[in-house]
Amino acid sequence: MSSLRGNTLPLWAPRVVVGIAATVAVLGALSSLGIVRGVLLGWLLTFALPIWSRVVEGSRKATDRLVTLLVYSAFGLALIPLGSIIWTVFSRGLSVMSGEFLTFSMRNVVGEGGGIYHAIMGTLLITGAATLISVPIGLFTAIYIVEYGDGNRVSKGIRFLVDVMTGIPSIVAGLFAYALFVLFFGEGVRMGIGGSVALSVLMIPVVVRSSEEMLKLVPNELREASLALGVPQWRTIAKVVVPTALAGIVTGVTLAIARVIGETAPLLIIAGATDSTNFNLFDGRMATLPVFAYTSIRFPGVPPEFSIDRGWGAALTLLVIVMLLNLVARLVSFFFSPKGER
Repeated sequence: MSSLRGNTLPLWAPRVVVGIAATVAVLGALSSLGIVRGVLLGWLLTFALPIWSRVVEGSRKATDRLVTLLVYSAFGLALIPLGSIIWTVFSRGLSVMSGEFLTFSMRNVVGEGGGIYHAIMGTLLITGAATLISVPIGLFTAIYIVEYGDGNRVSKGIRFLVDVMTGIPSIVAGLFAYALFVLFFGEGVRMGIGGSVALSVLMIPVVVRSSEEMLKLVPNELREASLALGVPQWRTIAKVVVPTALAGIVTGVTLAIARVIGETAPLLIIAGATDSTNFNLFDGRMATLPVFAYTSIRFPGVPPEFSIDRGWGAALTLLVIVMLLNLVARLVSFFFSPKGER
């Protein structure tokens, strides 16, 4: 068998090379070379593996190991900014986290103290209203494209417009919502529901595309079996198609919420900012976590350190909420998808 396979490197060869490279990177980072040069030196040493493979195994296997090394290197490079963001936000935001910080607002607070309760409530209310607006519109649009459009001009036009909406800058959505509400309430309007409308403009295309792809995955045999039994098409969609694709649809909606919950520009334009808790989406300004973090860092006041710390705490809270939403999406996809697709 060895003659058929040719010469191969020992199974421990990759681990040894990576171990040596990691050791050199750590020692270089701790020495005068610094972190960047030390890691770069360790990474360059990993290329000893494809060179070794070329000598022992030949060019074909060496090329495979080289490409594998480049893929892992690209993955590691992509993790650097992600890890840096998580580390910075957690290290700067954990110091301010407390029960008071999460349950008090900034009303009549100057300097030390206060919290982000008003911003948390505003974020949840505005995002929840945006979800109530976006999900029915996005889901029914996807159902029309897949079940009724049948590739006609209208469905193709809708799909094109949805793709265009996917690339709309968030500030354009905020300007659209502001211009719409100015027509009814006049200049200078600031309302939480306006922020929900702006976020729904960003959510709808995501919901449409994700729901469309999930509906396409439903086997046609299920539709044909239901129709063959004399079930109307609308009931087939409601009782067969949508329940079958429900896990993917819920996952797409959850990811769409995570996509827009951190938007700052549209909420700054139409929802504004306030230091008080406002539970009424249709009356007055509403604070949100992204806007609170922005204003705390941009306009810290005197002394600035307390406001800056609160800004990092708001950023950490928003990051945790987004992480929880992604976790919920994964759990929904796992528990509600068919067993063969888990």
